[in-house]
Parts: sequence; structure tokens; C-alpha cells
Amino acid sequence: MVSRVTTVAFQGIDALPVDVQVQVGPGMVAFTIVGLPDKAVGESRERVRAALHASGLALPAKRVTVNLAPADLPKEGSHYDLPIALGVMAAIGAIPADMLGAYAVLGELGLDGRLAPVAGVLPAAMGANTIGKGLICPAACGAEAAWADADMDILAPV
Repeated sequence: MVSRVTTVAFQGIDALPVDVQVQVGPGMVAFTIVGLPDKAVGESRERVRAALHASGLALPAKRVTVNLAPADLPKEGSHYDLPIALGVMAAIGAIPADMLGAYAVLGELGLDGRLAPVAGVLPAAMGANTIGKGLICPAACGAEAAWADADMDILAPV
């Protein structure tokens, strides 16, 4: 099964939609991120693994592949942590996959599973609003996201 979560990539002041596709399947145990990730995105695998463990979940002893599409758009920053983690959780059945379709997601994870604020929440909220989605972001960024549209659905958990 492939789970999908929407996030954004920043290009100047624009927030372009990115489809985070997560597949958990047979093969050698691995956690691979593809789709032009920079160093911070590549390091997401360790933050995600630690945060899931801190939340009482464990990655299955399977091959986890994360594709950040479109593949030709460079992906930079730690805000991919939360969408990757939610995609993994949906792929292993820990959360219902259909819950995520109405939202764009961004947020950095701490090793203890806490969400850290990220830069670019206002453009991300504007981009999500443009494609008809709400936004899931860290609590510290919720007020900034609300500037995009007063009627937009924003979830800002701790």
C-alpha cells in the first residue's frame, strides 16, 4: 500500500505542492527517501524513526520507501519530517490514510516526538489554501498560518 500526504516545497516566496508517497513493503530492511532531498530532508529518516519510537510505534522490519514528487523539484528543510512520519503511520495502519487527504502538512520533529516550529508557514498556508486544503503545522506556527485565510481549517498540535 502507498500512503500519500501533501506538503510544500519553497521556491522563492512560492510554496509548491509536494506529494509525499510512502510505501512499506517486502525487501531488505531500509528507509530510503528519494526525490531530490537535501541533507536536512535525508536526515528526516532518523528524526522520524526516533519520534515514532518515542510515540510507542516501531517501524516494521520491512523496506520503507519515501518518494517526494515531483522528483525534479529540489526539496530543502526539516519541515518534511511530519508529513513523512504521518505517511509512514498511515502506511503501517497506525492512522487511517484517508484522514490526511484534506490537509497539507509541515513540521519538524524532535527525537522525543515533539513538533518544532518551522519557517515558511504563511506561504505554505497560502499554497495549501490555493489547492483547497487545510494545514497541519506546529502549534507555535498556527497563528501565522491563520493569516492566510480566516476560514481555512488549521490544525496546530503541540
